[in-house]
Amino acid sequence: MDQVLKRSLLYDFYGELLTEHQRSVYEEVVLNDLSFSEAAEMFGISRQGVHELVKRCGRILEDYESRLHLVERFLRIRKDVRQIREISAQYETMDQAVLARQVSEIAEKILEEL
Repeated sequence: MDQVLKRSLLYDFYGELLTEHQRSVYEEVVLNDLSFSEAAEMFGISRQGVHELVKRCGRILEDYESRLHLVERFLRIRKDVRQIREISAQYETMDQAVLARQVSEIAEKILEEL
């Protein structure tokens, strides 16, 4: 998975578990693409402090994911929904029984995830 996408998803799922200061710095550097120097000036801390804070936040978010697997589960369900869309697009040309079986199998996978 693309690192930018991974970091964004981790933040979307677990960002609220960071402190306000951690969220602010992480958002500016990772999501808004501010340099460490620019963020350091903005928040009144050293460039090294920003770097360490962003690294620590990344580890915290990764730790939450390793325990809860919410991003992993989300990505699997999104993949299954895309499969349903692809199958649905073939609705006119597919045998109805085959279509129903395929959609049912994917729906069962999704329900198991939930």
